[in-house]
Amino acid sequence: MSIAVGDRLPDVTFRVFDDEGIQSLSTKEIFGGKKVVLFAVPGAFTPTCHLKHLPGFIEKAGVFKQKGIDTVACVAVNDPFVLDVWGKAAGAEGKVMLLSDGNCEFTNEIGMGFDGSAIGLGTRSKRYAMVVDDGVVTVLHTEDSPGVAEVSTAEAILQEV
Repeated sequence: MSIAVGDRLPDVTFRVFDDEGIQSLSTKEIFGGKKVVLFAVPGAFTPTCHLKHLPGFIEKAGVFKQKGIDTVACVAVNDPFVLDVWGKAAGAEGKVMLLSDGNCEFTNEIGMGFDGSAIGLGTRSKRYAMVVDDGVVTVLHTEDSPGVAEVSTAEAILQEV
């Protein structure tokens, strides 16, 4: 069963890469007492993710802050090294926090995985965006297809904030 509006996010550990190497961040550290926009992509550097989904959130990061969002974060079933390079290539630093769910723990816990093994991707995350207030989902937009970014774009979520 997939996560829904009103559900609390599961307690898992994400990985991020910074100047000191790989760091672990818990759900509570990222979402506790904060209002966060979290969006998910099937994979870093994949065409829709890299060219359409992430750029909108980078561009609108300041608008989200003005509307009371503490953090804009992106989760992907990629390792933290790939997400670090992707963030630098896309200009996400200081705008979008990139969260590695490399073992697919978070994605599986919230029921948002899909099998991309037919094209060599293994298990990946569906494309979605949500607003999370102190760990509770208040808005959730899920795409029907991983290759489409329409209802989960920065522009669509800004209409809900």
